[in-house]
Amino acid sequence: MRVAYLINTYPKPSHSFIRREIHALERQGFEVNRFALRGDSAALVDPADLLESDRTELVLDKGVARIAFATAAEILRKPLDGLAALRLAVATGRRSSSGVARHLVYLAEACYLARRFRRLGIAHVHAHFGTNSATVAMLAAALSGVRWSFTVHGPEEFDAPAALSLDEKIRRAAFTVAVSSFGRSQLCRWAEFADWSRIRVVPCGIEPGRFPEPAPLTEGATTLVAIGRFVEQKGQLLLIDAMARAVIAAPKLQLRLVGDGELRPEIETAIRKQGLEANVTITGWLDEAQVRAELAACHALVMPSFAEGLPMVIMEAMAAGRPVVATSIAGIPELVAQNATGWLVPAGDVVAMADAMAAVCTTPRARLAAMGAAGRIVVLERHDVDAAAALLATQFRAAARAQLTASPPASDEEVQSGRGDLPGGAVSKERAA
Repeated sequence: MRVAYLINTYPKPSHSFIRREIHALERQGFEVNRFALRGDSAALVDPADLLESDRTELVLDKGVARIAFATAAEILRKPLDGLAALRLAVATGRRSSSGVARHLVYLAEACYLARRFRRLGIAHVHAHFGTNSATVAMLAAALSGVRWSFTVHGPEEFDAPAALSLDEKIRRAAFTVAVSSFGRSQLCRWAEFADWSRIRVVPCGIEPGRFPEPAPLTEGATTLVAIGRFVEQKGQLLLIDAMARAVIAAPKLQLRLVGDGELRPEIETAIRKQGLEANVTITGWLDEAQVRAELAACHALVMPSFAEGLPMVIMEAMAAGRPVVATSIAGIPELVAQNATGWLVPAGDVVAMADAMAAVCTTPRARLAAMGAAGRIVVLERHDVDAAAALLATQFRAAARAQLTASPPASDEEVQSGRGDLPGGAVSKERAA
């Protein structure tokens, strides 16, 4: 079965989980064509991302003339379908913050992709994120008749469900994926009740083979690592304030910030103002092997985020046998258990974050190791990328059958037997009521 993956920007350093998902589907026998509206090659450092970049077709790199030709040809091929797609683009554009003109650009991109999908024999299109990539996938499906689906991660989609026309996308998609039960609950808020049964929980996954037995925790000064884009929602500026409080009780505490982004100058300024140059290190973006090395060298992961989906970095830290200090938001409590695999703190609470960081310093190493071991068991059992890909594969095949027989996606019985979704992920209409 040949499927297409569509992402707004791909590959990029923070989207390695999509690459792993694609590779897992390919191990299950799918042929996957990668499409992205644009690339981010300048930011790539991981060899696997660089190789993935060579395998990805970038729509906007085709040029205005080629996309314009595809748009005219597609509209003329089936004028009624073209008119319906135009109306859909205008309707969603009027609801959005970006406007109708931007959605007409999405329609042109969709026309190009619809032609490519037919020529490649694509049976199903899956978009990651409920933003413009899902919009383009929806329009391409309206033009081509190909079944489609999309994964919602949050928090961007949860911030603007009406402007993103999430209800319309959920209604038109063969199925919609949430990466956590929390995410599914948010989608159910904005979807029609009749569409709830087609909202599935399929978490992102890790490759267990890349996480051998955890390295022992080192003695001496405690080291915390924070990994992520330097943007407002990740909370690194609050983390610097918390670090300033924590070092009063633990002067040798070390914090390593792995990542980069638009807030780096502000973060560097905050480090200097707090006099933390000897305690805080910024590494920039690292490849996957280097990230695993950072996790192996630390005593705990810290994540001060204000908004999240289901953070891959927490899964990776738990797989590496490290406890986690994180804000109690979104899907994070589905991963981290208070005092069992880490510490959960209220988002935005500097004092609580500082206290949790100090708690890592005062907790005996044997106890930290036990917490890390408990987290490792949880994540290896629940978040194997091949198991997650198998759930997606079930939905893709069900959508393909529906194309031929008008049958619904995988039933709740299939879900509960493990052929459709994670146990407890999908909810029957009776249970939902």
